[in-house]
Parts: sequence; C-alpha cells; structure tokens
Amino acid sequence: MQLVINTYGAYVHIKDELFEVRVKKEGAEEKRHFASQKVSTIMLSKGSAISTDAIILAMKNNIDIVVLEYDGQPVGRFWHSKPGSTSRIRKRQLEASLNDTGLQYVKQWIGKKLENQGDFIERLKKHRMNQAGDLIKAIGDIDALRKKIMDLSAKTVQDVADTIRGLEGTAGRIYFSTLSKLLAERYRFSGRSSRPAVDHFNAFLNYAYGILYSRVEKAIVIAGLDPYVGFMHRDDYNTKSLVFDFIEPYRIYADEVVFRLFSAKKVNDSHCDAITNGFSLNAEGKNLLVQSFFAFFEEDKIRYRGRNQSRANALQMDSHAFANELIKP
Repeated sequence: MQLVINTYGAYVHIKDELFEVRVKKEGAEEKRHFASQKVSTIMLSKGSAISTDAIILAMKNNIDIVVLEYDGQPVGRFWHSKPGSTSRIRKRQLEASLNDTGLQYVKQWIGKKLENQGDFIERLKKHRMNQAGDLIKAIGDIDALRKKIMDLSAKTVQDVADTIRGLEGTAGRIYFSTLSKLLAERYRFSGRSSRPAVDHFNAFLNYAYGILYSRVEKAIVIAGLDPYVGFMHRDDYNTKSLVFDFIEPYRIYADEVVFRLFSAKKVNDSHCDAITNGFSLNAEGKNLLVQSFFAFFEEDKIRYRGRNQSRANALQMDSHAFANELIKP
C-alpha cells in the first residue's frame, strides 16, 4: 500500500502501533489507521507532518518515506541505516560512467524511451484513423531519431552527450505535439513545461513524473546502485543523476496515465489551482492522479519475462538485472 499524504496540515503519528493519519476538514478532525505490515511507502507532500515515532516504526519495517514538493518532485527520503548495496556494484558503476559502457546503457535507455513513445502513438492510432496520416508520420520521425541515437559511437557518453540531447529533445517535441493534438482543444498544450507548469496537462504530468522519480530511486537503491553516479547526467546535475538516466524507459507510465485521464474526460478545471505564471495540482487533482497512477503501476499486470507482473515489479527486476550486469566478469 502506498500511503500518500497530500492534504495541507495532515499529521502522521503512531496510535496503538498503527500509523494514524489526522486530517482537519471543515473544522472536524478525521482519523484513519493503517497497519505497518500493509504499508510499503509513505509519501508526504509539503505542508504535512510526521512524528519521529512514525519515522522509527517505518524504518523498523523497511517502509520508505518520501518528502515531496507541491508539484510532486521528491526532495528527500528517510531510509533505514543498513545499506542495501555492495561496494563492488558501486565501483563498477563508477567505472562504467567513465567509459563506453556508460554510453551503451544511455543509448539503450533513451532508445527504449523513444521506442515506447512511438508504440504509444501507434496504439492511439487504432482508435483515431481519421488522424492516421499525421500519427504515422510522427511515429516514423521519432523512430528515425531513435536510430540516429543507436548508431552513435564514442569513447564516453560525454563525447556525444550534446548530440544525444539534441536528438532526444527533437523526438520529445514531436511526441508531445502529437499528444496535444489528440486532446480536447481546451486542454491542448505547447510543449513541456515545469516549475511551474503553464497548463493543466503539464501540471498533471509533472506530478506523475515526481512519483515516478521516487519509485525509480527506491528500485535502484534496493538493487545496490548509487543514485548519485549517473552516466548521461553526471556533469549536468548536482543530484541523483542515475535516477534521471534510468527513468527514461519508464516515463511512458506517467505519460499514459495522464493522457488517458484527459482523453477519458476525467480531468476538469477544478483539479488545478492557478499560481504565478502557471498551474499546480490541488488536493482533488492529486488524489485523482495518485489513485490512477498506482492502479496502473502497482495493480495492473503486464506480460514480462514470461510471467504476469506489475509494472512496479518489472522496474525492480530491471534494476537488479542492471546491477548484476555491471558486476559480470
């Protein structure tokens, strides 16, 4: 169970060895209780609070606590004090970041991201045959850019980093422009925007990416990897660079959830609040997105490695597979 606390003023503490969540609504205080054995993650939005007793109970039960900004971006987390990694994995990870092994992984991850974008448009095309011509062109253009990335060769990622960013950025503009044209006119948007989002679609997408960042970080740490030692983003971010690298093939999860909410007309103007120069999800919007995202990510099953798995399990399996590949002789 993902325990998401996104109501301003909400408070998490311990009552009779259970997590008790207190929320004030219309002058009255509501209380809900959750057994630690059923909670895997606690996500706290800015404006909520948690007691040290609750933190300790979470650590004893290996429950991840993530602190989020209002837009869903993770700013920190609590982990138990026992590291779940080996120095061998992290040494090999650092070595890979300095040679062409890192480049091969970057090409693999970004190539898969672009492949997923094309596949998603292909699936959308089946129900929009009147727009098939434009969609087929977008698919072809994205695939051509993917092939250019896959054909790159160099000694290190940094030798071709600018080229990769340029090709990836062009593909992204084609992809999001295509998605925008498939939405109802009032929710169409002109490209990606963040901090702040300048439209409702990007407000939802930014929050979904924030949830996904947190899940990717958790998966790679459990696998024994160092989230700060990235390949593509090593010199660009004083942050958890591997998370930004490894997330690329999985962004489609956030894209699909958000697009389907809008195309199914489940989103309305009341789900976002106007802020300076943009929009931000309010509590109602966050609840809608969080429920949809976790149903898609945790509950729905996909065929993966010969078995029916949740997307969350598939992500964890991929993280372990990556770590194991790094330490192969």
